[in-house]
Amino acid sequence: MKKLFLLFCMIIGVLTMAQASDFILIKGGTFQMGSPDSEDWRSNDEVLHSVTVSPFYMASHEVTQQEWREVTGKNPSSFTGDNLPVESITWLEAVEFCNALSRKEGKTPVYKVSDGGRTVTWDRGADGYRLPTEAEWEFAARAGTTTPFYSKRVPGADDVNFYGHYPYQIEQNYFNDSVLETQPGVYRGKTLPVGSFKPNPWGLYDIYGNVGEWCFDYYGDYSASNQTDPAGPDSGTRRVYRGGGWNDFGKNLRSAYRAAMQQSSSAYNVGLRLVFNGDKSPSGTVVTKEAAVTSSGSGKGKALIIYYSWSGNTRGVAREIQKQTGYDIIELELVKPYSNNYSTVLNEAQRDQHKQARPELKTKIDKKKWEEYDTIILGYPNWWASIPMPIATLLESYDFAGRTILPFCSHGGGRFGQSLTAIAKLAPKAKIGKGLSVHYSGGPALPKDVENWLKDNR
Repeated sequence: MKKLFLLFCMIIGVLTMAQASDFILIKGGTFQMGSPDSEDWRSNDEVLHSVTVSPFYMASHEVTQQEWREVTGKNPSSFTGDNLPVESITWLEAVEFCNALSRKEGKTPVYKVSDGGRTVTWDRGADGYRLPTEAEWEFAARAGTTTPFYSKRVPGADDVNFYGHYPYQIEQNYFNDSVLETQPGVYRGKTLPVGSFKPNPWGLYDIYGNVGEWCFDYYGDYSASNQTDPAGPDSGTRRVYRGGGWNDFGKNLRSAYRAAMQQSSSAYNVGLRLVFNGDKSPSGTVVTKEAAVTSSGSGKGKALIIYYSWSGNTRGVAREIQKQTGYDIIELELVKPYSNNYSTVLNEAQRDQHKQARPELKTKIDKKKWEEYDTIILGYPNWWASIPMPIATLLESYDFAGRTILPFCSHGGGRFGQSLTAIAKLAPKAKIGKGLSVHYSGGPALPKDVENWLKDNR
């Protein structure tokens, strides 16, 4: 009986330790990172390539607000609750949290941050907490699968916290969603307590949805060669985050989907998940440096409001900004405008986004005039959780290097969706300021909202 009692105590002790640490061993292996050409709604930056990942431990849950507050004494989140995932944190804050938690628990901090945050050195042999690499995150999310999602069935609102009205592939089936494998569901419009849904096959909760999760890597093109434990480019202007959040469409939950943001920026749908080294993790040092962004324009504080509007909501916001600032303002027009019919334009917009079309702009800006502006206040409607393709045409037609983009959008509930990531990828050498998302026309609160937003960006 005494031996049985001791054995019972040992088992309880192991379970208690496992519950406290809440980390799962990801055994490592070789997989195909990215997506095949046949995967619907894939992006060109998801080139399929072979990657080998060494063993590592990954937290089963996203870091909660309680865990963040116990280490930092603060809670920056837009939605508040102890068991909700922390969000509205920058990549640099996530890195500092990893180090602080490591010191608190007697582990060796992984990162050294210098040059005001521009240079980050990663000691790969340290035993402290860290962010996953992009490869580690995708390997763990896939859990041995090669399909768009780890589940055989497309996830819906009963499986994941996302913009449940828009499951995977609804864009091309919006008016006939009966053909979809997974039907539209509820849109909660907020984060949920971590672990609210079933985990993936490897025991990871909320790997899709709730909040996106910062990764270590700078955003950049994948290498075509086989790689072992890649850590991304040595330098860049954007850091990667993965997994999609509470306001993302199904297409942006895919295991291969890559989102990106400046390391000093934060968002209400981006948090973090911790990892630490396994027994056979690589050693060595990785040094990454934020690429310098230098101005290519000759402007001295001049700003231009430039926007695309279809229904007039974005136009109304643009005019309010112009009213308060007196800045120059330009409305983008197309050589071949989209239909005035709502149902038709929905199809046209998703068609162009699906094939990444670049509609020709009727509006032309003199290049010498363009050089006068240091700040571009860029407006658009949130179409299918991203930018309208006329905005993509604009971003590729003019030099945004060194300029500051202040984005604003009108939306029906999804705020910015993944439009900021689209801008970040298409204008990688621009600085992106704090954005303003306006629900439809903004209503009576619009003037004050614009006023506060302009103050925040001074």
